[in-house]
Amino acid sequence: MWIVSAFSIALTLIIASDLIMKSAPILTTQAAIELLTTSVWNPPRGEFGLYPFIVGTFVVTGLTLLLACPVCILTAVYLAEYAPRRVRGIVKPAVDVLAGIPSVIFGLWGVLFVVPLIRTYAALLLGIDITGYSVLAGAVVLAIMVSPILISISEEVIRAVPLQLREASVALGATNWQTTKHVVLRKSLPGVFAAVVLAFGRAFGETMAVLMVVGNVPQVPHSILDPAYPIPALIANEYGEMLSIPYYESALLFSALILLVVISVFNIIARIILGKLEVRSF
Repeated sequence: MWIVSAFSIALTLIIASDLIMKSAPILTTQAAIELLTTSVWNPPRGEFGLYPFIVGTFVVTGLTLLLACPVCILTAVYLAEYAPRRVRGIVKPAVDVLAGIPSVIFGLWGVLFVVPLIRTYAALLLGIDITGYSVLAGAVVLAIMVSPILISISEEVIRAVPLQLREASVALGATNWQTTKHVVLRKSLPGVFAAVVLAFGRAFGETMAVLMVVGNVPQVPHSILDPAYPIPALIANEYGEMLSIPYYESALLFSALILLVVISVFNIIARIILGKLEVRSF
């Protein structure tokens, strides 16, 4: 078991070291800070500004969490505290099935349903003509994709709160909702936050579904109806189409390294929080 665990860690380090080596050529010609803060992406002219892709990634992911977190956390509270056993027995398997749907199916659903819906209602309510491929479309699709992670982990964390705390709160005269709000949610807050961080990592690295609905325009989005171009979509779109352009591959792999670093940091934070929660539960 130790050997298997060590292999998993070594594989991550091998991937990271390979990305670092492949990113080195572009870093010898341009400073990393310049690549991260420049907005022009024109590989034939040797311009590899990654700023629009970084902003697009964070904007889509941030909007995804804004859409998903309230609904999913309230759903988890309902399943853990209020739902009858029969309802929980139906909803939990449905959430698990949702987690197993391939991302390309979500992307296709977004193209056929979400994008036309945004295009129609934007023209009707705001009087503007857009294609519908936008930050909002990507966020809606991603919000549905990360909902199984948020609901499952949050529900398990909430159910793990000791029954004695609930009984003590009710004995003091608190209602069921007051007990849930001031005792259960406060006690389970670190675990719910860890679920949000894990969902962030899932949304941050998603490729296919986002690629199909977000528009893939290398510009900084100024509203949720503007198209964007997240880093995973950039890599998926352009890595297989590289010509003999100097530093093109190195720039793309440097963007992959940025993606790996950000997701790794957030996963480490999530594991630390979950570890502290497990210690407190004992």
